[in-house]
Amino acid sequence: MAKRILVVEDNDLNRKLFCDLLRANGFAVEPVADGREAIDRARSFVPNLVIMDIQLPNVSGLELIEALKADKDLRAIPVLAVTAYAGKGDEERIRDAGAEGYLAKPVSIGPFMEAVRKLV
Repeated sequence: MAKRILVVEDNDLNRKLFCDLLRANGFAVEPVADGREAIDRARSFVPNLVIMDIQLPNVSGLELIEALKADKDLRAIPVLAVTAYAGKGDEERIRDAGAEGYLAKPVSIGPFMEAVRKLV
């Protein structure tokens, strides 16, 4: 059975790229454009991994990671944070929120797939 990945990304092009790449590598994918839907979608889709953009409109990816990790039913799901924020201290702050993985945008295919495979 294919591993399931929830992709939370507001940028249409990035979301499509991540989803197409993951599907091509045999994963079942659920795309989410609006971070406000991420927690409910995680509950219904029950992913093996959440790929989380940090800079989202309406709600911060950091807040969503913290909410996932605070939920007894969702906390075990690993999170790979993908962000354009790559300044000093950003990775530490993101990992402190609960993300198990971190990649800075722009993302290269090789490191992206390596990070995904490490976490699923």
